[in-house]
Amino acid sequence: MSNKALIITDGTDSIKSIARLISDELKGFNVKICDGEKFEGTDILPVDIFFIGCANQSPSSFLYLEEMLSHINFASRKCGVFTVKENTLNYLCSIVKDCEAALASPLLALSKNIETPAFKKWVKSVINI
Repeated sequence: MSNKALIITDGTDSIKSIARLISDELKGFNVKICDGEKFEGTDILPVDIFFIGCANQSPSSFLYLEEMLSHINFASRKCGVFTVKENTLNYLCSIVKDCEAALASPLLALSKNIETPAFKKWVKSVINI
């Protein structure tokens, strides 16, 4: 395992904040956080684990990501999705489905003060899928 992780966000403040918290929990990983607008396919190819987060369904910044994930197989990779809105959970899970990455339970962060023990447990669940 190369211990590389990628966190792709929609660029909203709430999602970027959660991405930084995830990065802090990924001890021993080389983590890159990138905005969907700047995401390139080569960003995701060398990683063992990736996270995808957005506030709203189908952000325009995710068009390329959605297209790529529908045509590539990441069966050996682990994935975690996160959002701040319940109606976005199904969208995030659906864009990962075709790439066959091992998907952990999605994280719904309804509060800016994410409960630390539960959050840490979620990050570990993604790592240990």
